Amino acid sequence: MTNSTIQLKTVTPIMRMFDIEKAKEFYTEYLEFKVDWEHRFEDGLPLYMQLSYGDCTIHLTEHFGDCSPGAAIRIEVTGITDLHTQLFMKNHKFSRPSLELTPWDTKELSVKDPFGNRITFFESK
Repeated sequence: MTNSTIQLKTVTPIMRMFDIEKAKEFYTEYLEFKVDWEHRFEDGLPLYMQLSYGDCTIHLTEHFGDCSPGAAIRIEVTGITDLHTQLFMKNHKFSRPSLELTPWDTKELSVKDPFGNRITFFESK
């Protein structure tokens, strides 16, 4: 890409979900994302929704053709120690993330959503 008018911006990951209530509980109550919007082509069809936390945006979909379950995404954060404390103190039934110092000079914590998607939050030193 040598054209100086081209500018790449953010990436919005799309991850598969199978249960709307479990997705909302995990993403909005545990991780504290907010639901920006929800879309169905008509009643009874699969849901597609956008969640956000600050500048971070994630799409979740029930559509089987959009993506495969078991995705992995990385989200850069500031204040990862505070995020770790916040998540750990919630005493979530299925998620007790630990904070890891990596050989590539980041602090990281990973959680898996109810559908097997892995979200790694990281902060560079």
